[in-house]
Amino acid sequence: MLSIAFGLFASALSSAVSAQDNPAFLHPGALNTASGLDRARARIAAGQEPWASILHRVEQKAQAPGLALTVIDAEDQTQAAASQAEAVKAYANALAWRLTGNRKYSRRAIAILNLWANLRGFVAKTDQDKLHAGWIGALFGGAAEVMRESPDWSTDDIAALQAMFRRAFYPQLLTASHWNGNVDLTQIDALMTIAVFNDDVSAFKIGLRRLEARSKAYIFLQSVLEPGAGDPRKTPAVWFDPVRWVDGLTQETCRDNGHHAQFGLASAFDAAEIAWNQGVDVYTPQTKRFTAAMELLARQLLTGDMQGTCANAVSTDNVFNTFEVGFNHYHHRMGLPLPFTERLISERVRPDGASELNIFHETLTHGSNGKYVWQQ
Repeated sequence: MLSIAFGLFASALSSAVSAQDNPAFLHPGALNTASGLDRARARIAAGQEPWASILHRVEQKAQAPGLALTVIDAEDQTQAAASQAEAVKAYANALAWRLTGNRKYSRRAIAILNLWANLRGFVAKTDQDKLHAGWIGALFGGAAEVMRESPDWSTDDIAALQAMFRRAFYPQLLTASHWNGNVDLTQIDALMTIAVFNDDVSAFKIGLRRLEARSKAYIFLQSVLEPGAGDPRKTPAVWFDPVRWVDGLTQETCRDNGHHAQFGLASAFDAAEIAWNQGVDVYTPQTKRFTAAMELLARQLLTGDMQGTCANAVSTDNVFNTFEVGFNHYHHRMGLPLPFTERLISERVRPDGASELNIFHETLTHGSNGKYVWQQ
């Protein structure tokens, strides 16, 4: 289904490219769409919770621009922290502007993006550059895509940022990391985000192909005879030696499900949502794989027990503000029951789920109150 859907999409884009200057990407159409943001804004205007309170936290992060770098050494903690902070500011300001209409936030977001248009590249020469480009690329790219609607941003400045993404980010994102699967998935999230902003059909197609391959390599299904099919490294050691192979086990569940597994799934769902927003259904072919992963991880986090999957029987206490994107699609759009995920979102994710890097307040933009089917 993915190949058929993308074939139609690619054909439509090819026709559009030949007919006009800009390809037929929907804008804004990375992780967020205009209709989705309008729904969130309506909830906030009505004082609905938790959206109103989350917006307040986002506004606190929507600070004025600070340091901008011309090169990033991702191994340098000072440079890494500075670039992460500015990427968070850019995305926070973009969302704050779009959800409040306050042009103070528009001007701040644009000022940050314009400063970072001078970035030349990443210089650590390790896969930390690839991971870091994924983390901040998803945020800078997501901010830029939202800000396309702003009357304050000139076409010349937009073009300068697009050129920066090609110059600085593509070399880090177009080649998959050799590290664990969460890194590749983070790269894919950023690559597809930037591809939409850049109207780049080729980069978008590369992201789609890698997402399909990595999803199969990252999430285990019993119907797949070898763990990690699709990944050339199929040994149990690569999967951190699971005790029991069950549907939904991720390549990093037994490494730790407190950080890496949650970031891997979050990035996979973000990329699938970007594809959906551009008319490509990645979700349906991966339904069993993705829903099994959500339900297993949610059950582990709720019970504190690894459910017999790993030598370490105790689950992490860490919960991130993810799950909302995947839950929105499979439960609210498709009507599938996901009882453990639903309970986790209600009991843990919304009250205290951490928003960090490219996991950024997903409840604000993709959470539903359950009173209607979210059609985005």
